[in-house]
Amino acid sequence: MRERGGLSGWAMAMVLAGGCGDDLPASDMESSSGGTTAAADSTGAPPPASSSSSSSDGADTSTGEPLPPEPPVYGQWVKVEIPGTVCGNGSQYKFFVNYSETSDDIMMIFEPGGGCWDYESCTGQTSLGAANPDGIDDHHLNGFLGVHTPLLNRDFPSNPVADWNYVFIPYCTGDVHTGRAVTVYADPAGIEPDLEYHHNGHDNVVAAIDWMAGQFPQIPRMLVTGCSAGGAGATANYYFVRSGLNIERSYLMADSGPIFPNSTFSQPLHAKINESWHVDEVLEEQPEFAPLMEDFGNINTVLADQFPDDRLAVAFFRRDFNFSRYSYERFYEPTPTKDEIHAMWWDDTQKLMTQFETRDNLSYYIPYWRAFNDSHCTMIGISWDGTEIQEADVDLGDYIDHVLNDDEPLQNWLESEQPQEDN
Repeated sequence: MRERGGLSGWAMAMVLAGGCGDDLPASDMESSSGGTTAAADSTGAPPPASSSSSSSDGADTSTGEPLPPEPPVYGQWVKVEIPGTVCGNGSQYKFFVNYSETSDDIMMIFEPGGGCWDYESCTGQTSLGAANPDGIDDHHLNGFLGVHTPLLNRDFPSNPVADWNYVFIPYCTGDVHTGRAVTVYADPAGIEPDLEYHHNGHDNVVAAIDWMAGQFPQIPRMLVTGCSAGGAGATANYYFVRSGLNIERSYLMADSGPIFPNSTFSQPLHAKINESWHVDEVLEEQPEFAPLMEDFGNINTVLADQFPDDRLAVAFFRRDFNFSRYSYERFYEPTPTKDEIHAMWWDDTQKLMTQFETRDNLSYYIPYWRAFNDSHCTMIGISWDGTEIQEADVDLGDYIDHVLNDDEPLQNWLESEQPQEDN
């Protein structure tokens, strides 16, 4: 049996838990193994600095337009807080920027971390819950989380975005970055007080996009990515990223959070999260999203048609036993077995492949299995080991290079069934 490599269990647990520890005291500059975190001011903008290309009033001398603030530091994580943005517990939301001194390109990466839609899951009483229930602290990206994928490691030798700016969107709203609801969950046992939960993911992201529009007025290349809840969030928010920023070339790489089309098996989940997160209220504001009201899985072709020059990709394992559990396990009685869950996942996967093959700017990369984290999140690791489709001599790093290469048509990869794996 082929043993595919991966990270140690503690490292992955840290990533998927999303740093749920106690808040740590803030300071202006704080060291960590993942770099330093510099605090931004209370307005959500880095402190401005003088620029040789600006006039005395801070305007571009050639256009008269205001210049964006000078980054306070390069190559380190900078905290940004925007008033009115909140985590699930009502605490202040924050996101982080790592500025490049050599590039205007941006990777916007959404954090993973499950999801919740009832009292049990939003209070952490189930094995399938949501990350960061206590909010985001100033040290959120210290240590492994700040480099949990080679795409965030500027020293990784084959990182195609090594010199880009990074915008990291933390996850603390339990709604795969898509909700707009304050939902009150009652303890079904009638013992604990009601839980008021802020599913504010969508509005947090829109606030971050508005901030980015002022800080990055022109973006040559933009990669929107993330895994698990972050992968679904990258897809769900791609329209708003693309419409809210001045981007010349844009790419989507949604990892291990596929939004399946016409899914019979995922329909109970879709109905439940809409009830809890009020996703329809967001969709109704965009006329382009009318097809999503009937089938949210139409988002893939809606994005492809809305942005025909963009390159839109999804990657996940055929034997993912994490996102697949979220999709089906709590919605069927009796609880489906592992084999039954995989059968549902494969049925939905085939629907997605059929849908993607109708558009030249949609692409999928689906390896079979790896002996790590239940085959979940292809992009997490210290390298691309374990993501290979060996019969095609390609791994996830090759695939990301392919997605970012405008000079070649998008291709699809599906690994054949490997009978000796996942035993």
